[in-house]
Amino acid sequence: MPADRAGMKVRIGEDASADEAAAIASALEQHTGGHRIEVYIGDASDPAVVHAVDDGATEGGADDADEDLGPTDRERALRAEIDDIERGGPAKYRERLAEQGKLFVRDRLELWFGDTDPVPGDGDPPLTEGPPSGLLFENGRFANFDAWHPDSPETGDTDDADGDRLPADGLLTGAAEFADRTVHFMANDFTVKAGSMAERGVEKFLRMQQRALKTGRPVLYLMDSSGGRIDQQTGFFANREGIGKYYYNHSMLSGRVPQVCVLYGPCIAGAAYTPVFADFTVMVEGMSAMAIASPRMVEMVTGEEIGLDELGGPAVHTRHSGSADLVAEDEHHARDLVAQLLSYLPDNSDEDPPQTAGAAPAKSPEGIDSVVPEAPNKGYDMHRVVERVVDGDSFFELQPDYGKEILTGFARVDGRPVGIVANQPTQRAGAIFPAAARKAAEFVWKCDAFGVPLLYLCDTPGFMAGSGVEKEGILEAGKKMIYATSAATVPKQCVVVRKAYGAGIYAMSGPAYDPESTLALPSGEIAIMGPEAAINAVYANKLDQIDDPEERAAREQELREEYREDIDAHRMASEVVIDDVVPPSDLRAELEARFAFYESVKKDRPDKKHGTVL
Repeated sequence: MPADRAGMKVRIGEDASADEAAAIASALEQHTGGHRIEVYIGDASDPAVVHAVDDGATEGGADDADEDLGPTDRERALRAEIDDIERGGPAKYRERLAEQGKLFVRDRLELWFGDTDPVPGDGDPPLTEGPPSGLLFENGRFANFDAWHPDSPETGDTDDADGDRLPADGLLTGAAEFADRTVHFMANDFTVKAGSMAERGVEKFLRMQQRALKTGRPVLYLMDSSGGRIDQQTGFFANREGIGKYYYNHSMLSGRVPQVCVLYGPCIAGAAYTPVFADFTVMVEGMSAMAIASPRMVEMVTGEEIGLDELGGPAVHTRHSGSADLVAEDEHHARDLVAQLLSYLPDNSDEDPPQTAGAAPAKSPEGIDSVVPEAPNKGYDMHRVVERVVDGDSFFELQPDYGKEILTGFARVDGRPVGIVANQPTQRAGAIFPAAARKAAEFVWKCDAFGVPLLYLCDTPGFMAGSGVEKEGILEAGKKMIYATSAATVPKQCVVVRKAYGAGIYAMSGPAYDPESTLALPSGEIAIMGPEAAINAVYANKLDQIDDPEERAAREQELREEYREDIDAHRMASEVVIDDVVPPSDLRAELEARFAFYESVKKDRPDKKHGTVL
């Protein structure tokens, strides 16, 4: 049809579709300078498509309904595929989770990042529909899709609807909002080959770690994995970008961003290294374990018959190995523990730990002097001192069942996060054993990495002596504790609560270890050794020459008192060995002031690649 002043009229074949008519109208409009275009199909008297002159809007035909357009079959098919992926592995494996008290992985993400608290056994997993409200995005959802899905051109239709399902290749990664933070996460799907790791899942894991290095955001590892997928190992085991790169990336992330791992099941072999590389590890009672090899493999190699819990359950790793920090009662408790933990830590090593409004201690500081016995050898619970100097209910203890002679944990002093390292006199008089030294060293190192100031509460007779601890490496462990204290550049406050004997005062950041302050309570003593040991070492022969038992006892008491005068806190303050002797009731206020004053302190250490003490 000819064009007129109003525009151009075009008639096309009767077999043409409305979409084709719209495409022709659009093309002609561009070539006619924006004139009105009418396109007629076949002998129709009304145009199928009209491109108006005024705003280029399309009228008539299929495009008259632009406002009513919705998803096409293509989009609906894609959503169906996504729904299928999110069902996880075969139904029989999802159904077994409730028997184990475990959530399906996507319900677990809802627990962590959503608005509801799904409970195992409340129905057939998944228990919730749609992504959690706090899930920002997921990466690699279609990983390994072609290997299993019926819609894949490689598999074609299958008669087995459940099939050998490998959705997301058994590993989920992405980003989410958690506890007022944005975090990276990974989570194994135990319904897919027992959470085993293979080539596509490994790639997702590595990308997540590498992106965390770029973003400087914390990483959550929600682990439930039997290890590498052995029958596919050529695709990921020894490759340059294979599973071995996990631990390289863990090492690069170490001290850069907090890495927190929660174990929901048996993590064996390679999978067990992620929890031990993480900065903090939580195991769930009754369901989690980690070990370098499975019980079956242990029996093959050593002949030892042992169950998984006895081999690597929570009790093993929180009491003996020190590889786990905390044990959660269930999945909900694990989430709550991690939320508490992150509240003390920055997103990365460039940021300051988050401060909150200060709060009064749970117990009055006026009770401190009554809590600490005058007799240096009488036991008491250091928790009773801690609760009188930190903000109420803020002490978050880590590794409470490992190396019990020392307490470690986070707390707040007037809203400022601090790391507590405190001797525990109720446990073997507070003497430092190898496990306690290693525990303290690692905790100090983590606090320093993330800029958390340190508070040392010292009451120890020093490092334990004897053949047993020598075999356990007391010198090596003590060296690491002293090294960590020496190398730490965060502000440090040392309080001599009572006795500080031997190298214990070194490990507990005494005057020679660059603390911002060394304070003492009136009960404090600093010495090479305690009075009894010193008198025995120096005066044993002379005392043995006194035949009268009463006279000898009196002389011992006299020497003991003379010795204690030399090591008393007042003498140490008089000689300016320490900064001040503080009335116990004033200790909280003193610490508030000192942590506030020194919070901007920056310390330099010798310019070198790194130390040689690990």
